Amino acid sequence: MNTYELMLIINPQLTDAEVGEAVEKSKKILTDEKGEVLAEDRLGRKKFSHAVGKNRDGFYVYMKIKATPESVKVINHNLKLQETVLRSLLMKAAVEQPVKKA
Repeated sequence: MNTYELMLIINPQLTDAEVGEAVEKSKKILTDEKGEVLAEDRLGRKKFSHAVGKNRDGFYVYMKIKATPESVKVINHNLKLQETVLRSLLMKAAVEQPVKKA
């Protein structure tokens, strides 16, 4: 399993409870594909530099996950099918190099 970073932008017209439901639904998509959520950070509402659809802002959620390379394609597809998610980006996490001591 590899480590990935996932950034979701959720529709800003949702209430806080509905945003929570959208995040939980996204987590369920991950766990259904044998993924594991390592960390989650709800970054809050942020403005866009240009409109996405008719929206000028969105609710950002960052997650660090573990998943198999085969399941990434399915996860991406299922996230795009969610109506509450405006955008999603799933990429492999950078590997931290150990610091060499002189």
